[in-house]
Amino acid sequence: MQIRSDSPSSAAQSASTAVPVMKVERELSLRALCTGTLLGVLLTPSNVYAGLKIGWSFNMSIIALLAGFGFWQGLAARWGRGPGWTVHESNINQTVASAAASIVSGGLVAPIPAHTLLTGQSLPPLPLMAWVFSVSFFGIWIAWYLRPSLVDDDALVFPEGVATLEALTNTYRNGREAAQRLAALFIAAFLSGLVKWFDDFQRPIPRWAPTPLFERLGFNFDPSMLLLGFGIIIGMRVGMSLLAGALLAWGGLAPWLLAHGLVTLPPEASGPQFAALVQWLLWPGVSFMVCATLASLALRLLRRQSGGSASAPGLRLPAPGPALGLLLSVLLVVALQILLFGIEPWMAMLSIPLALCLAVVAARVVGATGIAPIGAIGKVSQLSFGILAPGQVTVNLMSANTAGGAAGQCTDLMNDFRVGRAIGATPMRQLAAQCVGIAVGSVIGVLAYRALIPDPQSMLLSQEWPAPAVATWKAVAQTLSAGLGSLSADVHAAILIGALCGTLLGTAETLLPARHVRWLPSPAALGLAFILPASVSMMMGLGALLTWLVGLRWRALAQRYGIAVAAGLVAGESMAGVGAAVFRLLQRAL
Repeated sequence: MQIRSDSPSSAAQSASTAVPVMKVERELSLRALCTGTLLGVLLTPSNVYAGLKIGWSFNMSIIALLAGFGFWQGLAARWGRGPGWTVHESNINQTVASAAASIVSGGLVAPIPAHTLLTGQSLPPLPLMAWVFSVSFFGIWIAWYLRPSLVDDDALVFPEGVATLEALTNTYRNGREAAQRLAALFIAAFLSGLVKWFDDFQRPIPRWAPTPLFERLGFNFDPSMLLLGFGIIIGMRVGMSLLAGALLAWGGLAPWLLAHGLVTLPPEASGPQFAALVQWLLWPGVSFMVCATLASLALRLLRRQSGGSASAPGLRLPAPGPALGLLLSVLLVVALQILLFGIEPWMAMLSIPLALCLAVVAARVVGATGIAPIGAIGKVSQLSFGILAPGQVTVNLMSANTAGGAAGQCTDLMNDFRVGRAIGATPMRQLAAQCVGIAVGSVIGVLAYRALIPDPQSMLLSQEWPAPAVATWKAVAQTLSAGLGSLSADVHAAILIGALCGTLLGTAETLLPARHVRWLPSPAALGLAFILPASVSMMMGLGALLTWLVGLRWRALAQRYGIAVAAGLVAGESMAGVGAAVFRLLQRAL
């Protein structure tokens, strides 16, 4: 799941007309590419870290806009010479950086570690970089051929693209405010990194809990600024849904499981017992999330079709020249499935049309709602390959990884195309910038993953690294491989109840008016709380609550600086965490 870094405060039409109209003077410049690359190097580890911690990632477009603008305009103001940092260079910069940071959709925080946990096999860095790049490269070319029909469809707003567009507009309208937001980001990042450094290398901050039982269930204090930052971003509905889910799962179900002997702990067990309890709790949580998301996705598509979406512009293919790029991406994905994972050629080739269809679905859903259904896309792919290749874990995970990775990059680039259309950018140059971004992200993302998780078997699905997306992909693959008969009767009942409740809530969320939906719990957050440690949900809920309280008193201040502070808290801790992991690796090597 990807958290949006902003939300559109006006309609797409008003946003597009507010952009300053100017001639394209500099666009795919060397400094724009280098700036985006540098920011991608800095920001990609943040998403890998956050994805393995809480299963969510952060859209980096607006952060890249602020950082690039602040640096180059600051230089121009200081020295009083040199070319200005143009709107189109800003767009290329954010395209490169966001493409690099969104590389986590290529599987680094979900199917790839799940495959390692189930098979014990781990790819070396270079083949893993090639694989992550290949599925992302495929998604870029799908977006290129979808661009004429979807970006020009007035029924598709692309809210995330509109948010980036508004940030771009406001930055060039009020450079002083952009500099202030950037300063807030850097201060928050420094404080967050300092807390992480102190906790890791100086004196561990106490993880206080009211009683030993609360501690075993995970209701202890977690001194994570990253979690507070994500709480600022997600808002009250999602934050309170996480708290409700934690109380239901870890405060209600977990003690019941222990009392009835469905989960047993060692007599001498002390501290959080996350690993033992989550093996049972993940099943109702996963079934709840999957069924809620699939029900919502199906109803949205049906409603769009019944509402006359057939009258929308048809597929209008651009010039056939880029067909070579699409063909190359297909050959690369198929060849790597065969060479790296031993998947049969016909099964590898079958993953291509499925990935294409699901990427189209994801692009339309993102255009209409702003929500990238990457998790649901992955589950549909896993279910499809579970039917076509029953019992084959590698096929189930890695062929499905093709669809998830392609859909992730396709939706990211479609939002960039939406911004580019409004400011008169050159689509092929945006595509080139996206290619640079995924190349950078593939290298840095894999290195960050290997530094953070040198031993997936012992480190993942633990209190420190809950990796909920990994747990979800692993659970689905296990179930489709061994069959539901391998699970106990109580787990069967939990899956059924979770699926029923998820379907009902997903249906209600889609069909009810927006004024009523805001009072419903978020299905994704409610289910996710079953897989996250209770301490994580508590801290994120606290961040959401504090932001809401600040907004009641200083609404303008919260709106102006909230996202910048949140991004700083996320980036500061995650980069400090990656740095600490690299330092420990060097210590062991020396």
